[in-house]
Order: sequence, then structure tokens, then C-alpha cells
Amino acid sequence: MAYKNKTVGIYTLGCKVNQYESEAISEELERRGFSIVSPACVCDAYVINTCTVTAESDRKARQFIRRAIGKNANAAVVVTGCMAQISADEIAAIEGVDAVVGNADKMSCAEIIERLFANGKNEKTEIFITDIKSSPFEKMRIGHFDRTRAYVKIEDGCESRCTYCIIPDARGGIRSKPVEDVISEVTALTRGGCREIVLTGIETGSYGKDLGGIDLADLLCRIDKIEGIGRVRLGSLDPSLIKEDFVKRIAELESLAPHFHLSLQSGSNRILALMKRKYNARQAMAAIELLRKYIPNVKFTTDIIVGFPQESEENFGETVEFVKAAGFLTAHIFPYSKRKGTPAAIMQGQISKDEKSRRLHLLEAVEADVRRGILEAEIERGNVKDVLFETFSDGVAVGHTADFLEVHVPSSRPLHAEIYPIRFISTDGNVLFGEIA
Repeated sequence: MAYKNKTVGIYTLGCKVNQYESEAISEELERRGFSIVSPACVCDAYVINTCTVTAESDRKARQFIRRAIGKNANAAVVVTGCMAQISADEIAAIEGVDAVVGNADKMSCAEIIERLFANGKNEKTEIFITDIKSSPFEKMRIGHFDRTRAYVKIEDGCESRCTYCIIPDARGGIRSKPVEDVISEVTALTRGGCREIVLTGIETGSYGKDLGGIDLADLLCRIDKIEGIGRVRLGSLDPSLIKEDFVKRIAELESLAPHFHLSLQSGSNRILALMKRKYNARQAMAAIELLRKYIPNVKFTTDIIVGFPQESEENFGETVEFVKAAGFLTAHIFPYSKRKGTPAAIMQGQISKDEKSRRLHLLEAVEADVRRGILEAEIERGNVKDVLFETFSDGVAVGHTADFLEVHVPSSRPLHAEIYPIRFISTDGNVLFGEIA
């Protein structure tokens, strides 16, 4: 416990997988005696867990690295994550960075920080990058998270090779966490009082492909049998993986939240083909209709890229119409971003920044109209739904229903990790306002 007075702040950028991995790093640091504090504090050490999905992600990563160094020039600074895996030399060139750690070695961050405290800051940045393509699933688990919701990483890597995406180079091929390890981790979190488990991965729907004889539905069935299990929510799914047999099996599970995040990317057949996605617009809509057929009150969220190379006004219009027809509760909409080394980066017909911005704002307005319609329908039907509360501020408790509706309720006290039936009264178009029924 020599480090009990040493503080570490962890900046986390990007996806739920990164959030899970940051928590695992945090717990390992705590086991070694360090105190984990907000990265906004002046800390003795910083870990920056980066994302590289877009150029903006890289910019934010550099910003956070420099912010950490600016807070304490003598702090130990370790940078890990997807940008570290892809652009190690670029990060190492930033003065003040002590170590750059790839995705296959994240759990070594605590040991590296220990060594930096023992020996002092490095004169030259150390780089720890393993060939991600030949790396096994890195063993990590979490013992505690927020009591409301915990992320559990069940899979890493992607083999899709979409033309715009650099993540397969940052994360490697599909590697699944062994079933018994997942069950053990989820059981421990449930016994610790966690009310919702979010299963996450880079390509979650591909879970088990490398294990043989098991798939995501099998895993969900096992988790559903855990004593005391609360809600189980799935991370992002590729529409091509949603088949009738899969949907029939998971529709029977009491624990599974009726909310699916589908990584659509575009509603245009032509653009989906240029992206090398594994489905067309008709197949993506069929997946949505299949889930609606078997799972009552199901809600959908999605990711969409606008301004992909060669996207015509007609192609963009097809995406707009798809968003309306699908009825997405929310859509994470991004302007296309060139990633060095990807086929899309050198495609003809690159769209201007101004045009990408125009399409982004137009689609955001459509998304907002769709969401308002969904929320108003909940009120008109007089729905009462269980809400798991997460935060409390200024006399208002905030939580989510199983189908991922955000609900605000006036309260005289925090309702953290409690579940109450809530009657919906009004909406501002983004969230629902209600009262305990």
C-alpha cells in the first residue's frame, strides 16, 4: 500500500468497451494501493484511454493528453486505447507522455505506473504495442461499477473490414470471453446489487464465433438463469446478425431489455455497398420488423454516417426516409471522417465539409421529430413503466425504462438504483416527465 497517497485520474474516450476497460484498469490500480480520483483534479498520474474512430476522436485524445500534462508536468502519463494502437509514434512525440500502451496490454497500465513512481518519469517515451491480430482475449474483469448499471465486455475485435473503418486494425479479430467467465462476472455484479448489465463488445453479435458451439443467444439464455438477475441490455448489433431463430430465442428471456442498438450507418443500398456492409436497406428493415414482431414495445437506436464519399442527394434522402420508417428513438449521426489506410479515404467523390454539415443538421431535425412522436405516443397511451433511477439533481430523479426511455420525476430524495412504476405526463421532445404511479 505504498501508493495510498498517490492519485490517478483516468480519461476515457469512445465506446462502452473503453468504459469497461477503464474500470478494469481503475480496479487494478486500486488493488495496488492507488487512489482513483476525477481526472479534472491535479493528479500524480493520468491514464488516457483513447478512441480513433474519427479524426475528431484523435483531436480529443490529443487535447486530453495535453490537458493532463498541463495540470501536472511531473505526473506519470500513460496513453492507451485505439489511437495508441494505431498512432503510437504520434502520441510518443508529445512531450510529457511516459508510455504508450496498445489494446492488447491495457492491464499492464497499473504496473507501468508503479514503475514510473519507483524510477521517475521516463526521459524517452516507452511504447508497448503487441500485434493485435495475434493477441488472445485479454483477461480482465470488474468487481464493482455503479450499482445501477455495469458494462461487461464479452467480445473484442471485428473482422468486417468496412471501407470507412480503422477499428479492425486497432482491435484485431473476433475474440470472445469464455462463457463461464462471463457468467461469473455477471453473477458477482448481480450479487453486489447491480440492477442492469450491459453486454458490450466491438462486434457483440459475433460472440462465440471463435469458441465453437455457442452463440450470443446461448449466452443470453445462461445469463437469464442467474439468480436475482436484473435487466440485461445488449450493446450494438449488426442488422445482418438478426435472424428469426435468434429473435425467437431471446424474445422468451425475462431479463432482456426490449431495446436494440443497430449499427445501420446508411439507409441507401448504394452507400451500404460502397461501405461494404453485410446487408442492404431492405434486410436492415426486415431485422427491425422481425424484432418488433416478437418483442412487444421494442425500441431502437442507431448510428448513421452522413456525407460518405459519392453519397448523392438521392442516397441521403433514402437514409432520411429509412430513419422515419424505422422509428429510431435516437440516432448517433456523424459526418464521414477520413481514416488513413482505409479504402474510403481514397475514394472519388469526397463530400465537402459544408455539405456534410448541412446533411447532419437536416437528419438531426428528422431524428428529433421521430423521437418526439415516439414520446408523445407513450403519453397518449397512458403508459406506466418501471424506471430504474440513476441520477438526482435539483429535486429531479432521472432514470431509464427497460426500453431506454429517459424519464425525469420530481423527488425529495435520490432514488439511485431504485425501480418505481412511473406514469408519463409530458415531454419536451427529448425526455419524458412523469410521476410515481
